[in-house]
Amino acid sequence: MKSFPIGVMLESFRLPIEEALGKARDLKVQGIQVYATTGELAPDRLSAAQRKEFLKKVRDHGLVVSAVCGDLGHGFGDAQKNPGLVESSKRILDLSLEWESGIVTTHIGVIPDEPDSPMYRAMQAACRDLGFYAAGKGVSLAVETGPETAAALRLFLDRLEAPGVGVNLDPANLVMVTGDDPVAAVRTLAPYLVHTHAKDGRQLQPCDRHEVYGAFAEGGFAQLEARMGRLFQETPLGEGAVDWPRYLAALTAAGYRGFLTIEREVGVDPEGDIRKAVAFLRRTMDG
Repeated sequence: MKSFPIGVMLESFRLPIEEALGKARDLKVQGIQVYATTGELAPDRLSAAQRKEFLKKVRDHGLVVSAVCGDLGHGFGDAQKNPGLVESSKRILDLSLEWESGIVTTHIGVIPDEPDSPMYRAMQAACRDLGFYAAGKGVSLAVETGPETAAALRLFLDRLEAPGVGVNLDPANLVMVTGDDPVAAVRTLAPYLVHTHAKDGRQLQPCDRHEVYGAFAEGGFAQLEARMGRLFQETPLGEGAVDWPRYLAALTAAGYRGFLTIEREVGVDPEGDIRKAVAFLRRTMDG
């Protein structure tokens, strides 16, 4: 089995940037992913000097930027909002190039079942625009898996016919929301894979993907679970439904050469969970 470089989502430490970089360095991982949507690393809040200074800090810690998170919330399903969202996404793509990553991961919204629906067309138009822009810059917009099956996402991307659009495969999102098989998803999405998240979880009851991601976007997920009961559970790596040996073997067979970037969104001991995740990945790849 191929040994993949390991990254960490910097925000998963839930610490100030400098401290989180130090934690990543101490774990001897190769890279970090950072959010560049709001907060101190948003493009409109960084001067040219500050952009260079952040990259220098990353390098000084012996790290690279595996990807930049450009998730703007609702995705691209509303044609009236898309001009502003697309422009913001282009600035994040530019930033990824300055930080020598060239990959921006994002949720594009919940792909409708009907390809002739206004929402589907709006998402296609926005992603096509961003795809050609990204290709012209030599970077990739990586659509994160989760709201739909891998087969539905593959069909959307094939219809797009735009260079510069790839996939950030998050196996936990697939098992938690759609109940999809991450191993099969690797084979389905292989031509588009540019980045992955190392995250685990399990589905506790069938989910309505529109409800789940709509609640996340609106900040109402707690209310949804209060009404429906627990829908899924994000777990420490190796404790969920992702079959990691088979999943990593599938990535190897698909010719994937990119990062496994650890993302931990819950839990009371994020640093401990990340440390265990790094050890788990190394142990599994060595085995």
